Amino acid sequence: MAIEIIKDVKTGEVSQREYTPKPVPITLEQVNAERDRRLEMDFTFNGKEFQRDQKSLSRISGAASLAGFAIAQGAQPGDLRWHGGEDDFVWIASDNSLMPMDAQTVFAFGQVAANVETRIIFAAKQLREMDPIPAPATWEGWPDV
Repeated sequence: MAIEIIKDVKTGEVSQREYTPKPVPITLEQVNAERDRRLEMDFTFNGKEFQRDQKSLSRISGAASLAGFAIAQGAQPGDLRWHGGEDDFVWIASDNSLMPMDAQTVFAFGQVAANVETRIIFAAKQLREMDPIPAPATWEGWPDV
C-alpha cells in the first residue's frame, strides 16, 4: 500500500488516500541483462571456483577440445603431460591456486562449463515466458553454479 496526498486546487484542502501501486512490468531486456550477468559468474568444478568470462570460456573450450583429441589418441587417466608439453597440465582457479588436470578431467571441466551456460540460458528462457515476469535478480529459478 502507498499513500497519495491530494490537494484540491479550488479549496486548498489537503487529503490523502491509500492505493496499491501498479507493479512496474519487467522487460525482456532486464531478464537478458541478468542472464548475461550470470553467464559471467564463476562456477564450481571439483570443489573449486573457476572464472567463466568470455575469454576464460574460450580457453576452457579449447583445452577441452584438445583433451578430447588426446583421449581419442590414448591419453590415460592420471597422465598430467597429456598435452604434449614438458610440464604438468594445470588450471588456475579463481583463488589463484593451481589444479592439476589429466585429459579426462579437462574434458569434464569443459562439459561442466558448457552445462552451466546451457542451464542459465534455459532458465532465462523460462523466466521470459512467465506472465508476469518476476524480478530477474531475485527469481529463485536460476541454477546454482
